[in-house]
Amino acid sequence: MELSLGGRIIKTGLKIYKRRNSQQKKSLYEMQEETLRKLLTKASKTEFGHFYQFEEILNTDDFVAEFQRRVPIHDYSSMYAGWWHRLLNEEEHIVWPGKIKYFALSSGTTGAPSKFIPVSREMLSAMKKTSQFMFSHSTNLGLPAAFYGRKFLMLSSTTDFVKKGDLYIGDVSGINTSRMPYWLRTFYRPGKKITKIRDWNDRIEAIASQAKNWDICTIAGIPSWVQLMLERVISYHQVSDIHEIWPNFQVYVSGGVNFGPYRKRFEQLCSKPIITLDTYYSSEGCLACQTRLDNEGMPMELVLQNGVFFEFIPFNEGNFNQGNLKKEAKAVSIENVLEGEEYALILSSCSGAWRYLIGDTIKFVNVERAEIKITGRTKQFLSICGEHLSLDNMCQAIEMLEKEFDLIITEFTVKALKIENHFEHHWYLGVEKIIDSDRIALRLDRILSGLNDDYATERKDNLLKKIQVHLLDQHLFLKWMEKQGKLGGQSKFPKVMTDEQFQDWLQFIKNEK
Repeated sequence: MELSLGGRIIKTGLKIYKRRNSQQKKSLYEMQEETLRKLLTKASKTEFGHFYQFEEILNTDDFVAEFQRRVPIHDYSSMYAGWWHRLLNEEEHIVWPGKIKYFALSSGTTGAPSKFIPVSREMLSAMKKTSQFMFSHSTNLGLPAAFYGRKFLMLSSTTDFVKKGDLYIGDVSGINTSRMPYWLRTFYRPGKKITKIRDWNDRIEAIASQAKNWDICTIAGIPSWVQLMLERVISYHQVSDIHEIWPNFQVYVSGGVNFGPYRKRFEQLCSKPIITLDTYYSSEGCLACQTRLDNEGMPMELVLQNGVFFEFIPFNEGNFNQGNLKKEAKAVSIENVLEGEEYALILSSCSGAWRYLIGDTIKFVNVERAEIKITGRTKQFLSICGEHLSLDNMCQAIEMLEKEFDLIITEFTVKALKIENHFEHHWYLGVEKIIDSDRIALRLDRILSGLNDDYATERKDNLLKKIQVHLLDQHLFLKWMEKQGKLGGQSKFPKVMTDEQFQDWLQFIKNEK
């Protein structure tokens, strides 16, 4: 009875919050214009604001266009070398007022050099607000009131940070968890003590040992790590599926990667239907979330009045060369985007990122509602001979292979190679059972040809001569991640490998045989 009463109170509060914070009351551009005005005003007295004359920009008739004209687009290297490195020396008022205390340690994809992304107090508040925004829309899902009085499990990275002077460096999910409001900790699992455990395997073992004591209704985290956690809980308690341990588990909140390739394994681990909601969660902020169920997939609504100003560069050969931004590239604001066109995302934020190329590519699936889907990374796509194969294409193909061959593909990666006077794609799939790889390669090739016209053209012209599939024990992918020191948290296996990663991967596979 108490659970239902408390749940009804929480659900009513969420409905009120949803109405008050609806993004349908103003135009998309008005919300973004107001956001940029607040950012420029707040940062006008910083060194970055003085250098780029934010006060003068604000006094122009079209301050958005003037901001885009005066402030260049930055990538991580230019932002760090010019400004962010000073924050790590504990300097104040550089790119955002005051002193930045937290830094998200991000490597993007495994093996890439580490990046130190500033996380201000205002950004921590903004990320919490986006979580509340998404959770308030869960009232559209027909969940019972009792759902809102139960516990949620958030599989973050450790909250035992690296300390540098007065600064704290860690994964952004751990930073957010450490700053959780006191009242919310009543509902949060695995709790402060377990989350502080540094070693991933020890943390999962601790979760498994306590799992039967928790009434979990919601789980949040990156699919690959959540999947491993669910498998360990099931194995530890010797049950057939996770609902024998958590019968009220109803909602999974995904984020960071395309959930499609993991869906089939999740369904095997559950005996009841699960609602899956997607989020756009990165070291730079929580940028978008799913606010409704849609038969066309999992579109996410950009959060437009919460400390982030978005810009979009059409992701094409006119603006990019092999994933590298051309000097003449131009960005557009949200009022000029088109549905179905692929864009590289730029953001200016309340953490002192200014016209920052985040490295992700997106498509608008519904401009009126500012709904997007993530299609990949500017540096993670295949176009060695003009095939223009996106990460979204790859994930769709993997999901289709799983269905057609009754396979579970726990991870995959691909590398494009030039062999003498032609090109080849080499795919590595982590599977539970080894079957005929030639059959998989033939079907994968046909699926990709159907998804992507450019790919089909290159195959027809025989410039892309060979598609080779290597089926590997699924545990090799996890072992390679462990070798890189990248277990858990926000770490992701690289779907498209660099030359250096690929050589390390080949040597690793050879040593494991």
